[in-house]
Amino acid sequence: MKRMTRMTRMTRMTRMTRTTRSLHRRPASCGPVNLCPCVLSPRAFTLIELLVSIAIIAVLVSLLLPGLRGARDVARSASCLSNQRQLITAWNLYASASRERAMPLAYWSAQDIGDGPQVFWWGTYAEASAPTDYARGFLAPYLDATLSPRSVLECAAQPWGTYRPQGGSPSPTSTYGYNGYYLSPAKTPGWGESIGFRAWKRLGDITHPSKLLVFADTMVVVSGRLKNCALLDPPSLFSDDSWVANPGPTTSFRHPGISTIGAAADGSARAFSVDRSALVDPYFSMGSVGVGNDPWYVPDWRDWRR
Repeated sequence: MKRMTRMTRMTRMTRMTRTTRSLHRRPASCGPVNLCPCVLSPRAFTLIELLVSIAIIAVLVSLLLPGLRGARDVARSASCLSNQRQLITAWNLYASASRERAMPLAYWSAQDIGDGPQVFWWGTYAEASAPTDYARGFLAPYLDATLSPRSVLECAAQPWGTYRPQGGSPSPTSTYGYNGYYLSPAKTPGWGESIGFRAWKRLGDITHPSKLLVFADTMVVVSGRLKNCALLDPPSLFSDDSWVANPGPTTSFRHPGISTIGAAADGSARAFSVDRSALVDPYFSMGSVGVGNDPWYVPDWRDWRR
């Protein structure tokens, strides 16, 4: 009985050894060992398979990028809309504290500032000896902000670094413009001497506050380059007792669909599409909301007489 058991064990072991050898035996048709497919490592990608994979990935990326870009643009527009709602709220607070008088665009004449720096609605004008100072701006008491990138004074669609600062400012000021041309004519640098005879507006003087633009996205093109601009200039300018077309309106249509975001005197803010006939500079998307001054910029332009 013991002998039978030993023989059975030996028979099993012999069979297992033969089976193992047969599993590792190369077919007779195989060439040298290093060329035999049955002993090679798992097969790698061929060049064609790799190129096809890269092409598929490129197609997927091209399909996803427009959606990602669109989402980014929507987020920037939402941020700009929020900024301008804060600006127009602060503007109304300034008027409430100033007997309903609209905020000036700037104190720029010697009568107002003497030998000091010009003071704009966003702060002091920068000079080598005196940097910008937001605390002196007209909105500072009513708006918690700073003159820095990504602040409430900077449009997310026109961030610091995509334009040259106007004047000598080494830091951001604002990429929004104020409609001082209508609201505070004498306190608007560049135009004050020619339109200063017009009255400084109070809120009660604005006949259609839901349509009058107080703030909007602005830029100015100087020598083929974008610079920021604190003035929201109208499509027509008053000169020698008549109106002439403005060759360089400052409204910037930098948002999707060639649109600008603006804040109206009634406290609302929204996007405005460009009138194609009022797009003066298609390359930089500069123009006006409409071809005329009324109602968005200077609603009473027909009454202007010296």
